[in-house]
Amino acid sequence: MKWLLLLLSLCCVSFAHAEDTLRLTLAHGAAIDHPRQLAALRFAELVATSSHGRIMVEVFPAASMGDDATMVNAMRDGTLDMSANSQGALSKVVPEYAVLGMPFLFPSAEAAWKVLDGPAGKLLAEHSAAQGFQVLGFWDNGIRQISNNVRPIVSPADLRGLRIRTPPDPVTVDLIQSLGAQARQIEWADVYNALQQKVVDGQENPLVNILDGKLYQVQKYLSLTGHKYEVTPFVMARKRWKTLSPGDKALILAAAREATAYQRSLSQQANKAALDQLIRLGMKVQAVDKAPFIAACRPLYDKWLASPAGPFLRIVMEAAK
Repeated sequence: MKWLLLLLSLCCVSFAHAEDTLRLTLAHGAAIDHPRQLAALRFAELVATSSHGRIMVEVFPAASMGDDATMVNAMRDGTLDMSANSQGALSKVVPEYAVLGMPFLFPSAEAAWKVLDGPAGKLLAEHSAAQGFQVLGFWDNGIRQISNNVRPIVSPADLRGLRIRTPPDPVTVDLIQSLGAQARQIEWADVYNALQQKVVDGQENPLVNILDGKLYQVQKYLSLTGHKYEVTPFVMARKRWKTLSPGDKALILAAAREATAYQRSLSQQANKAALDQLIRLGMKVQAVDKAPFIAACRPLYDKWLASPAGPFLRIVMEAAK
């Protein structure tokens, strides 16, 4: 009888500990060896360690919880807690994200980080909070380059008539069309097949994404246009955020700051290494004179400065000087 009572008491203790554990979900669309996944795992580890196991973050990579737009909706309806999402998907809800991808706005990723870590980033976080998203960090998605399987692209004229895949991001669509190409919005998970089946002729992405997506298997030419920067917003559903204690919020923000620095470092290293790997894998790389590309894209600034996101764009442009 004593053993039975002891067993029951142990079961009750275990159940109580399980009930005390705060479990959070974090999803993203990148591959399991991508800097985004490695940083997500680091964040989960930091949270678990700092909370002594009381807060556990379960990471769902590789679009296992749907594409970026699906994850944005899941955070809004309360079925997903956090996501390292995309600039394009978030811009559908928070339009200010779109203007971070204005053509040739930032000369480098480091320049973009400086702006995002300053007053402009705080303002963007306020806009995000108003739409239900708590910014935990601005992760890096790199400088984007253009690839295709038709011809080398060294000037805007070479893009005329080509069908180029873009993410569902309005600035990227405008940018590609301003260069004379036809923009086709296709989700990342479908890009390889779309290129293989010649639904589109090319695409544009950071080098590490081109490598991880194995696009070198279905793309011959890579042009180093460096036409835009893109951020990966690391956000949490405000509905969930508001349920946390002040201490837990501070713990999560501290872990997010460290994970953000780690992700940015990994992203830079991966993009630098990716170019050599893509060349070894057979892609033909073209350097370009950016001046004609910049000139072709200049009218976009008039359009976007006149848009609802125009005031924020002015702030970012001033900060980026």
